[in-house]
Amino acid sequence: MKTERQEIICNCCKKIIQKKSRIPDTEFLHVEKEWGYFSEKDGEIQEFDVCETCYDEWVKSFQIPVKTIEVTELV
Repeated sequence: MKTERQEIICNCCKKIIQKKSRIPDTEFLHVEKEWGYFSEKDGEIQEFDVCETCYDEWVKSFQIPVKTIEVTELV
């Protein structure tokens, strides 16, 4: 269910990540989840975007730290 988006805005802080028809101003995380049968949200697809700053704050709250793998060869 991909639709072309005009603008990308962080769902946490409302920062504009990407303006219309431009390259994103910052890195961000896009999450899209289709909920299944055993969920209270069965039949729903939810999606959101989080800027890098809000992502960093969010993962600090995790009980198990995020696994980080360093990429040494960038393409």
